[in-house]
Amino acid sequence: MLKGINPLLNADVLYALRAMGHGDRLVVCDTNFPADSIARRSVLGRLLRIDNVSAAGAVEAVLSVMPLDSFVDDAAIRMEIVGQPQEVPPVQREVQAAIDRAEGRSWPLVGIERHAFYEKAKTAYCVIATGERRFYGCFLFSKGVIAPDGE
Repeated sequence: MLKGINPLLNADVLYALRAMGHGDRLVVCDTNFPADSIARRSVLGRLLRIDNVSAAGAVEAVLSVMPLDSFVDDAAIRMEIVGQPQEVPPVQREVQAAIDRAEGRSWPLVGIERHAFYEKAKTAYCVIATGERRFYGCFLFSKGVIAPDGE
């Protein structure tokens, strides 16, 4: 255990988060996502796990140490529901709340079509599989920067 570090962040996840640079993307996904096959195509090349936790719990842990990229409009992306792209299911509303708490302001998730999400995910730095069992618990996040003064 480390002081001030969310205990959900295991050594492998912390390594990847630290190794990522500004603009690198990571995937946080549910149990139905093709996590292993997409993770093999990622920069890291292997799947990371935060098991037995919801997507919102994993996102809260990740965003406790990783800033979102304020230079792009799509630093936080959600997979749209097939045939209902405007609908935001409970799992996505919970992640939206976790993002807003972490950032201290409203930071809207940008929806993208399912297959477009898969293609973006293949270019991510890493993929983190969670224990989320609800459908559409899949998200992409772009890493931001921490200013010299730590803000």
